[in-house]
Amino acid sequence: MSKKRKWNDECVKFGFTCATEKGGTQRPQCILCTTLFSNANLKPSKFDEHFKNKHGGRDAGNGVVTLRAKKARFDQVGTLPTYGFSPTEKPLLRASYEAAYQIAKSKKPHTVGEELIKPCALETAKIVLGKEAEKKLQVFVSNDVIHNRIIDMSGDILEQVVADIKDSPVKISLQVDESTDVSNCCQLLVVVRYVKEKKVEESFLFCQSLKTIAQAKDVFNNIQGFFSKNELHLDRIGSLCFEGAPAMLGNRSGHFVRKRARHTVLLYHTEVRWLSRGRVLSPVFELRGEIHQFLRERVQDLAIYFNEPSFVQMLAYLADVFSALNELNLSLQGRGLNIVTASEKLAAFKEKLVLWIKRVKMGNLVNFPCLEETVMENSNLPPDFFAKIVEYMQMLCTSFDGYFSCGEFQACNNWILNPFMQNLEDDDAGNIKEDLIDMRHNRGVQMEFTNSQLDYFWASQLEAYPALATKALEMLDSAIL
Repeated sequence: MSKKRKWNDECVKFGFTCATEKGGTQRPQCILCTTLFSNANLKPSKFDEHFKNKHGGRDAGNGVVTLRAKKARFDQVGTLPTYGFSPTEKPLLRASYEAAYQIAKSKKPHTVGEELIKPCALETAKIVLGKEAEKKLQVFVSNDVIHNRIIDMSGDILEQVVADIKDSPVKISLQVDESTDVSNCCQLLVVVRYVKEKKVEESFLFCQSLKTIAQAKDVFNNIQGFFSKNELHLDRIGSLCFEGAPAMLGNRSGHFVRKRARHTVLLYHTEVRWLSRGRVLSPVFELRGEIHQFLRERVQDLAIYFNEPSFVQMLAYLADVFSALNELNLSLQGRGLNIVTASEKLAAFKEKLVLWIKRVKMGNLVNFPCLEETVMENSNLPPDFFAKIVEYMQMLCTSFDGYFSCGEFQACNNWILNPFMQNLEDDDAGNIKEDLIDMRHNRGVQMEFTNSQLDYFWASQLEAYPALATKALEMLDSAIL
């Protein structure tokens, strides 16, 4: 193993600066052409050789200030190529960042840049544009360079988002979720919603590992730590939305297994999460014959269940119910969702549940296609078959508010939904009547309301009607993102 050379600040006078890699290896980099050398070249003799071959010599006594001044002078008079300086320094740097961005976006290993992308690009340039183009296309795309570029871009994006949060005229909303990565480690994900330049913006804020457990205090400590590190105050938060069962956040923290576990970190998601079970149950139901044959050939005890009509019927019912819940869950995701649209979708689903219960009582299974298929295959149903389905549906309807609860607008806040239809004779409108009257007589605002989403409309009115728009945005962001 070769000896690693240490950087000395005296090397700056030779026209070089220090570039430290992820593993701590220090490498010299030319200030003029940004060429990065190996650690073995970290010595004055190599510096002089580089300047003699590439930059026509170097006056070591004048130091790096003279070198920079000389480069600036050459740039101004357009004689940079004559003295060996590369005129494509900035385009190459930009190309390096663009390559890093594409690699990160495609989720490929960082080594793909040097192992595949660069060789392909050089060969293509040589074939299409000639050898001179190949010589100019020397972009740094090594593993360490790509890693550092991604970190730089990530840090820059975070700084922009933090700055926008600080400048937001209304309080922000956070959506918090915890999930597991490819190594089954628990990760805390936070998405932020804020107002920027009269528009509602939604952005990924941060992702941090939950090293112990995912109780509410652990989630809070992570969020508080992030806010403190980035000089943000918690009072900037107007609302939070958490995804997950109550037990995940510690509301029901008396688990028998966890109390007796010797390990400090437990994998909570060893089973399929409930909102994904519809996607799992539907294929299982469709392939129930093939699964039964497979288990029977393997002499598995589970095979007997797929031969029992009661089990298959229950499987069909669960597949139908969880498929419907999955569709509802997907409709509550995505950009532009607010408490109004979420409340409307949830209220509609709850009303559908009541309708489905009435139909099942009459023996109508039109809303349960998988269950209806099993009934057609086996008409010998137990006497309490429909009664049990009704019982399960009623339990789902009762517990629905426990899983989804974002509230409903009060009558006094209906002006947020449509400020031009508000009954101004209603005393509940309070001190916002004057602004509503002004808005009602503004035809330009009426046209904007017709052509915009609700939250985007109110964000655009922050300058003209600040009090009205601020109150409306705070109400709209009081629940799910």
